[in-house]
Amino acid sequence: MEIIDLNKWERTAHFNFFRQMDYPQYSICANIDITNFLKKIKEKHISFYYGMIFAATNVLNQIDEFKYRIRGNEVIRHSTIHPSFTDLMDDSELFKIVNVDMENDIGIFTEKAKEKAVSQKEFIVTEEEVRDDLVYITCIPWVAFTSLTHTISLKSDDAVPRLSWGKYFEESGRVLIPFSVQAHHAFVDGIHMGRYFDALQKYLDSLPSFP
Repeated sequence: MEIIDLNKWERTAHFNFFRQMDYPQYSICANIDITNFLKKIKEKHISFYYGMIFAATNVLNQIDEFKYRIRGNEVIRHSTIHPSFTDLMDDSELFKIVNVDMENDIGIFTEKAKEKAVSQKEFIVTEEEVRDDLVYITCIPWVAFTSLTHTISLKSDDAVPRLSWGKYFEESGRVLIPFSVQAHHAFVDGIHMGRYFDALQKYLDSLPSFP
């Protein structure tokens, strides 16, 4: 973790401007092509959901702007961001929030994510609520949505990004999925959103983390 010197940081003016907004978050939704990714996931018998969590978080960690957080009067930057994702509880329509530390290997990560999700019985692990080295992730597999906005407290300086995807569908022989990114504008601009979507698409096409 690094504490940012606001007197020398090139983004201080932008940070101060957007931090004072009543709602400083914004979101972008676009369809991404998962044709190759879906095929590879099925071949390797890897959970699509946990595999997507790995892919989305892996790429997010390549872009520093998504790693900044606000702590009181300080801005900090994490070295690594870890996924905090929703998962349905057994025999229920209710969900739980599961935190799993990131790994470099998709196989190791997806197994660890599955084990943690199965073993966790409570809605949220209370002692982990204070963590901000996270990215919040969810999936709405029943809807091929075209936009999505997440809940957020306006009384806090919450700068944790939100990622989500919906129901995938076929179009012109390709498999597409709606993918949404929500972030704090004090740190993340449109150019950074664009870099993320481009990098995620390249990752899903080339699958460099697969054995």
